[in-house]
Amino acid sequence: MSKTPPSLLLAAATVAVAATTAYAFSTRKGTGGMTHISHHFNVPPEILKSDCRCKQELILAVRLALEAGKNMTEHYHSKGTADENIESLDISTKSCQSDFATAIDVKNENFIAGEINKAFPDHEIIGEEDTGTGAIPQLTTKPTWIIDPIDGTVRFGFVSQYIHIDTSIAYKLNKRQKTNFASGLPLSCVSIGLCLNGQPHMGVVFAPMTNELYIAVRNYGAFRNGIRLLGCTGEKASTSLDHAVVCFEFGYSSTQVGIDRMVDAVKRLLEHGVRTTRTLGSGVLDLCYVACGRMDVVYTGMAEEGWKPWDYCAGLVVAMEAGCEMSHLEKRSERDLDFNNALKKNYEFNLHSKSMICGVNSDLVEETRKVVMGQ
Repeated sequence: MSKTPPSLLLAAATVAVAATTAYAFSTRKGTGGMTHISHHFNVPPEILKSDCRCKQELILAVRLALEAGKNMTEHYHSKGTADENIESLDISTKSCQSDFATAIDVKNENFIAGEINKAFPDHEIIGEEDTGTGAIPQLTTKPTWIIDPIDGTVRFGFVSQYIHIDTSIAYKLNKRQKTNFASGLPLSCVSIGLCLNGQPHMGVVFAPMTNELYIAVRNYGAFRNGIRLLGCTGEKASTSLDHAVVCFEFGYSSTQVGIDRMVDAVKRLLEHGVRTTRTLGSGVLDLCYVACGRMDVVYTGMAEEGWKPWDYCAGLVVAMEAGCEMSHLEKRSERDLDFNNALKKNYEFNLHSKSMICGVNSDLVEETRKVVMGQ
């Protein structure tokens, strides 16, 4: 294999880290600047007419996701203008400076959890902001909602230190604390998942600035704005790594070992050859975009950047119902393995895991895993 010039590696890795895909804001405006909610945001009739066991939960989740999305739009519309008031975000840090919550995160979660408690008082709720830096509750057989009030609030947190990509080159990544929602980038969403019998069963994801509502129920399909997702069919079913759009998410790792692991994985991808790479800053949307074929594979968990249950749950159902495969990059705990000591996958996926890979077909998932892990 020919060696990639260090300058190319540097440019490609830097672009991959910083890249974000901007979709046109397609919300229709009415009089007074009010946003009209499209009829495409209704629960698909294929589900309403079925014997789905969670229809009422789904109807509630759609309403709550749309309402929570409205809470995000004022900040988006004012960002970078004379109307912007950054103090109104009331940003507070959690585990570190690059892991923070805004006042709208807290407002959304309190609203969503409150409405769920009213409608289903016997259900459990796991929310990102309520959990904070504490221990994440384990799933039981009770119906459990998993909420991310704004996914895309965190992700980019690089320490300012030298990272060696090649023995002859080193460069510095400056610490970045601004992230998608706080920065006004459109790639963020409200994510509401429901687990039954300890496994994801329903997912609702609303991205207000791209005006997209994803709905998925186990065994009943996945939909975007009322249209069924088929992102893993046709040519996508046989996509190989050298033709793939590969997404990865870098996290808060501040150790040289952790940073080296993340960057070395990207180096191996570039040396192998891929169509292109992306880092979008929203794990939930990463999964939804793989599900609808905008990207081919996404991974996380090379270092301390692994996700949490609220990053996985709703997006997992969307991805599974679109025909994707989702598993772990490697074993991080015994709970990542099934009874045959193989890595769990799909609906058996361990939502508390620190590593994940999801792709449009199983061969691509395995090929990407081997390259990323250096196997």
